[in-house]
Amino acid sequence: MVASRGVTSLWNASAISSEYISAAAFLGTAGLVLAYGTDTLWLPVAATGGFVLLVAFVTAPLRRSGAYTISDFAEWRLGSVTVRRISSGCVCFIGWFYLLPQFQGAGVTLRVLTGAPVWAGWALVVAVVLTLTLSGGMRSITDVQAVQFWVKLVAIAVPAAALLVLWRLDGADTPSGPPVFGGATTIRVQTESAVRVTAPTAVTVRGTLDGERHDGERVVLSARDHRVGAGAELVFPRGAAVPHAARLPAHSGGAWAMPSERGRDHALYTTYSALLAVLLGTMGLPHILMRFYTNTCGRAARRTAAMVPGLLSLFYVFPALYGTLGRLYTPELLMTGDTDATILTLPRRLAPGLPGSLLVGLVAAGAFAAFISTTCGVVVALAGTVSQCVLRGGTGSFRVGAVFALAVPLCVAWTAGTQNAAGLVTLALTVSACSLCPLLLLGLWWRGLTPLGAGAGLVFGGGLAVATGGAGLFLGPRPGWTAALLAQPALVLAPATLAVMVGVSLAFPRSVPARADRALARMHLPEEAVLH
Repeated sequence: MVASRGVTSLWNASAISSEYISAAAFLGTAGLVLAYGTDTLWLPVAATGGFVLLVAFVTAPLRRSGAYTISDFAEWRLGSVTVRRISSGCVCFIGWFYLLPQFQGAGVTLRVLTGAPVWAGWALVVAVVLTLTLSGGMRSITDVQAVQFWVKLVAIAVPAAALLVLWRLDGADTPSGPPVFGGATTIRVQTESAVRVTAPTAVTVRGTLDGERHDGERVVLSARDHRVGAGAELVFPRGAAVPHAARLPAHSGGAWAMPSERGRDHALYTTYSALLAVLLGTMGLPHILMRFYTNTCGRAARRTAAMVPGLLSLFYVFPALYGTLGRLYTPELLMTGDTDATILTLPRRLAPGLPGSLLVGLVAAGAFAAFISTTCGVVVALAGTVSQCVLRGGTGSFRVGAVFALAVPLCVAWTAGTQNAAGLVTLALTVSACSLCPLLLLGLWWRGLTPLGAGAGLVFGGGLAVATGGAGLFLGPRPGWTAALLAQPALVLAPATLAVMVGVSLAFPRSVPARADRALARMHLPEEAVLH
């Protein structure tokens, strides 16, 4: 599970960056920029900043604890099997939420490339990940992921450079108003959806529209919400304003280009809450934290964590570019809500024929590298937790845990629908920010944390975060403050969880573990002194 603790700093930093560049980073960021504009660039900023906090507060002391998983750390630090089991449950839910966008991204990619059903992409990722995970554990996964980071960087950078050149040759400017169709455009709707039309538009319809069947008739869409049936085809004329999926905002060019825009309900709260979820959630991601156990020493682990922000910053330049060009060349994705397909659709739109197909192939290779790399890391973390905490340990238990880790999210992947991959990853980060992050910060730096306080905080914060995430998956988006709190609860839940852990621990100070002082000394003394 820790690759014999022989992984070098740069190789490990490449593997960690590869794990973090998931479907959310590769497909989801571009889709969010297309739909919401520059406001969403706070998410990659927070993701990169999370590693700064990680190197400052968590990396070295956690590694010195000698624990192999977060659950091991919880039991070692607090001497409680109950806290170990609760933290294991949090690890599982974080991993399952994190796997959902990987399945969704694989399904979207394979559907755009071949027209295959979305479940075919899920099956492909599961087959590859099981082959890699069951055959070699952390050592083989590390090598695969480190190579895949550079594959992903090349796969996104080379097409981006080509698209920039083609854009300059085309001479198109960023639109100042809402996006419009550059030519007559046929849109086929995959699943029944609600679309919002901002101005009366004449279209040709084949299929079901607002409950009525049409067979090629010309219909004028009034400025309101319309219901489009699955499989319907709508032909829009050149220059028509692009309808939006009802759950997406209809931005003008000016509002789209402004950070912290006001096009969404309670946008300022939503922005800060998502920012906090990603920033703190990064510190508690189990598949990322396990990586630092594979370094040769604590100093090497800190070097690894310091390299990761630089590698991530280099990568995140490009998804924002794809999202910006998507406003010009793939505006129809705003209607279908399939914004994750932006990065896969753009190359053929700017370079029809063989050149575009070659660029799409390169992007698709990077996308599948992202899905497989991240999924492998999450599965290894979950399999290690399940095998150590539920089963009896050993290679056989690890492999059973890997199968279990993939089976649960696979059974509920259909609930994701057309939700953006980055939004789905935020659910996992929210659970992490409201459970494992407070546990790590207090467990590593505060002597007074008690098993009762840690357990109460994990149940409170982790339980509510899982509940709100499940409500978002099964109930869909809602307007108003209640919906904003359900969609992005981290700004309320993360501080509340920290307060619960501290408050309950102070209320029952006699339950502080007797070995707390020795544990803190072990984590904060130099590693050489601990070993000797």
